[in-house]
Amino acid sequence: MNLQPSDNPDDLKVVLEAALLAAIEPLTPAELKRMFEHELSNETLRRALDELRAAWHGRGVELIQVADGWRFQTRAEMQPWLSRLKNEKPPRYSRAVLETLAIIAYRQPVTRGDIEDVRGVAVNPNIIKALEERGWIEAIGHRDVPGRPALFGTTGHFLSDLGLRTLSELPPLEELGTLVTPDETALIPELREELQDNDAAPAFGAVIETAAPAGAVTENI
Repeated sequence: MNLQPSDNPDDLKVVLEAALLAAIEPLTPAELKRMFEHELSNETLRRALDELRAAWHGRGVELIQVADGWRFQTRAEMQPWLSRLKNEKPPRYSRAVLETLAIIAYRQPVTRGDIEDVRGVAVNPNIIKALEERGWIEAIGHRDVPGRPALFGTTGHFLSDLGLRTLSELPPLEELGTLVTPDETALIPELREELQDNDAAPAFGAVIETAAPAGAVTENI
């Protein structure tokens, strides 16, 4: 197979397709351009990716652009069948974890104290740790007040896991209520499916309690 991606647009798409199918994580334009000896313009790369995405339209796998770059992924509607291939279940996250994530996503940057003010209970440090280890949040600065508490925001990895490019693609907060969270427990794949399905309920679907009980206590994850 004598490919000439620098001279032949079809060959370029073949190489891009192979790289994206083989990649474990999304690939950025810079990473994709690194494969070629001759300089590839952003316009040429984008055109090839758009054509490749169109070529896969309507199939069980789609090419999408997310915050971390470009990737192939199975369509959300394939999940009922694909889930039968696996015996293990994806990790579930408690209501406390998902509430904390929702607050950070919609009100960032926020401190741990801000989260506690909204939720009405003390935040277990393990919740912040779990979200950081998952790569969904990170400290992006410090508030200029005594103690200089860390300010948390979501990451590009968080958006990519939801199949999003920017925070603006999250369901508008005014459509969801004052602040909303999943009901009891949720899976990130389920959240992503809801965001991709126009007929589905919003990803964060149940209103959280707004009043703090007397003597707020720290929650478990």
